[in-house]
Amino acid sequence: MTSPDDLLTTPEDQPRAHLLKLVGAIEPWDDLERTHLESATQWIAGGAPIYRVRKPDVPAMHLVSYFVVLDDTRGQLLLVAHRKAGLWLPAGGHVEPGEDPWASVVRECREELGIEAVASPITGEHPLFLTVTRTRGQRTHTDVSLWYLLNADAHTITSYDQGEFNAIRWLTDEQVLAEPAELLDPHMHRFTRKLQHTRTRKRRG
Repeated sequence: MTSPDDLLTTPEDQPRAHLLKLVGAIEPWDDLERTHLESATQWIAGGAPIYRVRKPDVPAMHLVSYFVVLDDTRGQLLLVAHRKAGLWLPAGGHVEPGEDPWASVVRECREELGIEAVASPITGEHPLFLTVTRTRGQRTHTDVSLWYLLNADAHTITSYDQGEFNAIRWLTDEQVLAEPAELLDPHMHRFTRKLQHTRTRKRRG
């Protein structure tokens, strides 16, 4: 993969350089993620607009921060029933112009779930996974999504943004993988397998 340092060097390029370092630090789970990482790297480095400036599809490709909330004690992940997408997804939202993707996680976590974002010790304030996905429905566009991992006790989430979500569910890894793929974000199964692998590797030291 192209080194971020080889692509952007001037001071005004620093936000893009930061994004490139975030993307470059993600270890690809499989060939599809490797392809997505390379595509995202070239997109960011190429100078194209990367932040959404008008809903839902301007520009046609833009940056998203997902966050998967993990209750480590119960071994469960939080998924939300997204009204517009019609799918069970992680929570999250679009990165605002000039906003750091982690700052987006902090903001969206407070807005959508009413809690403070606490980074998982597994990943810290860095994304674990990246996807490039064409959305469904009218006015389709492409989301370049950074997937972050948060820690929270399930009982601390007592409300959620009902304008965005129909419902929320806590599921174990096995329950997520047993869900029909067509009901979930198209990469949810892959993320869950990568998370299982990452947690196992961390436990083994």
